[in-house]
Amino acid sequence: MTVILASQSPRRQELLHWLMADFTVQPADIDEEVKDQYAPKNYVMEMARQKAAVVAAEHPEALVIASDTVVVLGEQILGKPKSREEAFGMLESMSGGNHLVYTSVVIRQGDQLEEKLTSATVTFYPLTTGEINRYLDSDDYKDKAGAYGIQNGAGIFVEKIEGDYYSIVGFPVGAVNQMLKKFSY
Repeated sequence: MTVILASQSPRRQELLHWLMADFTVQPADIDEEVKDQYAPKNYVMEMARQKAAVVAAEHPEALVIASDTVVVLGEQILGKPKSREEAFGMLESMSGGNHLVYTSVVIRQGDQLEEKLTSATVTFYPLTTGEINRYLDSDDYKDKAGAYGIQNGAGIFVEKIEGDYYSIVGFPVGAVNQMLKKFSY
């Protein structure tokens, strides 16, 4: 049985290796632009569904694992920043307060489908301009929802986490393990 991770994320690949040695990687080419008609939870689930559907259509016999992560401040989805300035603004807006991180996982194999939404509330310490700029200098913010990777340099921003840490990293490995028990692969 072929297992395909529908993601190019090195973090997701590393964490999936905790669960299985052999899988292939095939990112799904979908439009991930945030649409206003979606509430954050619905948006993140829809993105994972679309990723899984695209890859499953090309490989109908494979077990396909797709995931998506969003950072939400208030009701606003903070996507992947398009510039350093946008990243600065995102981090500044989260400084000294709470935000939510949602990660969705969709696993498909033939007609069998499992879906899961996980979340975590993250509290940032108040951040100085210097702290934000030092982090941005690392370029770690690029291609990261909400302009930060908690598993890297942005970990120093975190005062408190409530929920699944791996949701913040972008792949709730414990939940995925439980989901995979329902499949024969």
